[in-house]
Amino acid sequence: MAKIKPQALLLQSKKKKGPSRVSIPTIMLYGVIVAVMVFFLFATYRHWSRRSIIQTHDDLSTSEGENSFIEHKESDAPKYAFISTSKGSITVELYKDGSPDIVDEFVDFCQKGHFKGMQFNRVIKHFVIHGSKVDKLDATEDWTSRGKHYSRLDTSLKHEAFMLGTSKTKHEGGGFDLFITTAPIPDLNDKINVFGRVIKGEDIVQEIEEVDTDDHYRPKTPVQINEVTLKYNI
Repeated sequence: MAKIKPQALLLQSKKKKGPSRVSIPTIMLYGVIVAVMVFFLFATYRHWSRRSIIQTHDDLSTSEGENSFIEHKESDAPKYAFISTSKGSITVELYKDGSPDIVDEFVDFCQKGHFKGMQFNRVIKHFVIHGSKVDKLDATEDWTSRGKHYSRLDTSLKHEAFMLGTSKTKHEGGGFDLFITTAPIPDLNDKINVFGRVIKGEDIVQEIEEVDTDDHYRPKTPVQINEVTLKYNI
């Protein structure tokens, strides 16, 4: 039997103890695992970053909303009303200082949608246009006679045209009606609580004033208020 030389034994021992090679599939698997972990960490970071930004934005929006509410509360009531009609828009300045209770009542009815679809059921040329949910002849009979009388006057009158008001006498089921004067009217306060004036859309008021009416001053073609929008500034 042949003997193995010591040098050959040493070489065999080194070969046995040498590190084994890592296969390519194993390297690829480790690479995929690392990539997935990196992607997961990045996605988590991005999610929480976005959530933090959204939360900050919501906080700022809430703060702005509260500040806006405080400012509105300090002003106590809207200063303007936009009356959208089937003929066009009319902008009205509200007299909060001069008629606070009436303005508050008007605002309350606006928020309830009371004026939506309200008809101008009386149009008296060179006098007033009247919007109401009640269409009774006796409700405006006195106004009609006054209109005929005042149209013949040629004196210096007390009130200007384009004033916004509501009846002092409330009719059952009528809620809150609206008058817009189209000419100066004396002793206006005897019948109307004035609480504002038209500052834009006078031409729309005049266009409504020119519609054809019957013998009771009711428009032959319906003219209505679509809606009333309140504003704190314009």
